[in-house]
Amino acid sequence: MTAATYQYVDLPDASIVTTRALLTARENIADTVAARAMMCIHGDAGFGKTLAVNTCLHELEGTRGEEVCRVTFRARPTARAVRYELFDVLSLPGEPPRHPSEFDRLLKTALAERPRTFLVDEAQWLNGEAFEYFRYLWDEPATQIAIVFVGGAGAHTVLRREPMLSSRIFIWQQFTRLTPAEVLEVVPLFHPIWEDADPADITFTDEQAAHGNFRAWAQLTAHTRTALERTGRPRQDRDLLRWAFSRLA
Repeated sequence: MTAATYQYVDLPDASIVTTRALLTARENIADTVAARAMMCIHGDAGFGKTLAVNTCLHELEGTRGEEVCRVTFRARPTARAVRYELFDVLSLPGEPPRHPSEFDRLLKTALAERPRTFLVDEAQWLNGEAFEYFRYLWDEPATQIAIVFVGGAGAHTVLRREPMLSSRIFIWQQFTRLTPAEVLEVVPLFHPIWEDADPADITFTDEQAAHGNFRAWAQLTAHTRTALERTGRPRQDRDLLRWAFSRLA
């Protein structure tokens, strides 16, 4: 399976690798969707959260016909902003209602029509008011929604401050750095330029630049691939790798 769809950088020939974190996410998301529950996946930037979640939800869309609605916020939204975003994501007809109570009735009616899973990405931007509005919709007995919150450490912090919502989170999953052993196992499967690489070079790259961060590995792979093409070298060496490191400095 290629990583083209959800990858941070455009990297030809890259593959999605089933890391332990991705396998755990697959199980956790499937259980959350089956229970029509809410879960939170959190961790620092670049650890593969969004790619893993999109991959798992794409599988559910294909095998179970689950309808997935993807929502992303780039600033701290109010409940009003969440209403309008959901109106657009659900492709509801007509104009958005002017009054909050009427708007809420419309959304509840739409969300009761059939099962849906919401992926709320960049959830660290949500404040207590926005989280509370998602809880309000989810708590409505007639709605048939599961919600997967994905975000940085801030998402976990804000959620934990909201007892009404935190107590309703079905599963918490934290994404962390790849361990040195995982790096040696995963990176050769990630891209062909690492398939026959000296394990010592992979360890060197991780210690000097990538530090177990999958996004950094994607960036370094792109730069290393460029260097190989430009120099005509058959494989990477320490000088070439150091050049790639310099682009991340």
